[in-house]
Amino acid sequence: MKTIKRRQFLAAAGAGVAASALAAPAIAQSAPTLKWRMPCSWPKSLDTLYGAAEVMAKYVGEMTDQKFQIQVFAAGEIIPGLAIVDSVQNGTVECGHTASYYYFGKDPTFGFGTSVPFGPNARLNTSWWTQGGGSDVLNEFYKKYNAIGLVAGNTGCQMGGWFRKEINTLDDIKGVKMRIGGWAGKVLQKLGGVPQQIAGGDIYPALEKGTIDAAEWVGPYDDEKLGFYKIAPHYYAPGWWEGGSMLFAFVNLDKWNSLPKSYQTILEAAGHYANNWCMAKYDANNPQALRRLLAGGTKLHVFSPAIMDASYKATMELHAEVAKDNASFKKVNDSMMSFTKSAYQWWQVAENTYDNFMMRAMRS
Repeated sequence: MKTIKRRQFLAAAGAGVAASALAAPAIAQSAPTLKWRMPCSWPKSLDTLYGAAEVMAKYVGEMTDQKFQIQVFAAGEIIPGLAIVDSVQNGTVECGHTASYYYFGKDPTFGFGTSVPFGPNARLNTSWWTQGGGSDVLNEFYKKYNAIGLVAGNTGCQMGGWFRKEINTLDDIKGVKMRIGGWAGKVLQKLGGVPQQIAGGDIYPALEKGTIDAAEWVGPYDDEKLGFYKIAPHYYAPGWWEGGSMLFAFVNLDKWNSLPKSYQTILEAAGHYANNWCMAKYDANNPQALRRLLAGGTKLHVFSPAIMDASYKATMELHAEVAKDNASFKKVNDSMMSFTKSAYQWWQVAENTYDNFMMRAMRS
């Protein structure tokens, strides 16, 4: 009897070992070990933009016990700063951190997502993306480029740029060669300006050499680092072309589809974490940077109502023109503008009223 029991025990134990051996590959498959590369459009010196990519990668690693690692690269290290979408599309890299509007030359619809002139502010852009159908209409478009877009940062409302001379009237814009990102350059053309799309690290040399007369980037914290104030003393607000610019982690669609659902969810959550971190960092650092710039002699200006009105009119005309022949552009534009109009009707009731009061109160 003892012999039988011993044999039964050994048989049962053997079956258990076999079962665990069979189960291990299934478990491993559900949480595979992956190493991805994420090139960026930003130099490391821009620690909020580049930092958002680093934060996203760190979050993914920690949430997966380092089974899913993403190595971040600065612009130019392995991929040129303005070639992220191409590299993701063709599978050279698994993902990349960039601004969608850099690729409007492929299709004007790329302008949306990051920012188009007179689009929603930062909170409303995120709201449109997550609650208003923005992610649906844009990712339907990004599929054409074998990619999916994940929100991974936001700059908030940007500044209107640095100019060698004052811009008081529409005539002052004519002939001005300006580094300006994305689709906004087309609006600048309508106003008589000459847009130039230049990667962040190359703007200062172009401004210094006189290749361009003006440049915009993000806001005081980044702009101070880039040194534009040394050459162009006139600093304008607001950046009407970037009311709340979202940054994206574009992921190769085949790589995305091959991920287990848990990894997809973690990637998306990491992007939203980076989005909040990025906005918070800019909100914390821009005030001090602006004070330093003003103390150093920077001359702060606000675009005149006439310039703002003309810019808005030119934007609406341009969008209407493009929408006639571009179904993707029309679909995304209709979605975003409908949501934005409704949202701002609410915004002016509480948010804007409260903010205006608090700004007056803080001044006094």
